[in-house]
Amino acid sequence: MSQIGEHTDNHKTTEGLIPSSRWGGDVLINDELVRDNLLDVQKDIAPYKPRIIAVTKYYGLRAIVTGYEAGLRDFGESRAVEAVQKIQELPKEVRETSIFHFIGHLQTNKVEKVVKFFDYIHSVDSLKLAREISKSACRLNKRVKILLQVNNAGEEQKFGYSKQQLRKEISEILSLEMLDVCGLMNMAPIYASEEELLKLFADVREFRNELEKEFNASLPELSMGMTNDYQLAVREGATMIRLGRKLFTK
Repeated sequence: MSQIGEHTDNHKTTEGLIPSSRWGGDVLINDELVRDNLLDVQKDIAPYKPRIIAVTKYYGLRAIVTGYEAGLRDFGESRAVEAVQKIQELPKEVRETSIFHFIGHLQTNKVEKVVKFFDYIHSVDSLKLAREISKSACRLNKRVKILLQVNNAGEEQKFGYSKQQLRKEISEILSLEMLDVCGLMNMAPIYASEEELLKLFADVREFRNELEKEFNASLPELSMGMTNDYQLAVREGATMIRLGRKLFTK
């Protein structure tokens, strides 16, 4: 184990996925397994080369450090308070040379904390939230990269813009200070068929292209695809894929 890894955590629990009731808890992370899993993913996506975001929200510091040592530099979290604590406790090298992505639903009262510690916010789903992010970014004098979450499957239980509402609000979002609007984010239905997933991912890409032309905007990033569907997402243009179980478990 490297010197980086020796300073990460002092307790571990049983192997496997941490349930949502225990956000941020530690599991026994197998260094060799993570390296092998990453190689498998890299083979899958070789023709496309999207950015791999290691989703560490269910795992502790050891997962981030192990991912870092395997070559990953992008890490995704979705619970602001727990995530900030984890970032602050990371070894200095890992903390200062990694890129942190906030991928969960963001409440306005957590905005300043997230803006301070994260490089990207993937889950911007309202003009109100974008305004709050802009205000915090101005106070902190920090440019923030954001993606606009699109719920093009129309799932009631998920956050995200409808395409119609985003068209109404994107012009003002693009004008907000200290924000770099980088692209769109999508979370596809868990139980959709392969055909349905391909259509949804393609729809996000085509919608992005329409927005670029209509609003004279550059929106290069498409954050689409997770463990169950990333192979389909990259075929339809994903530039960022968000992987947790695929990297950290068998």
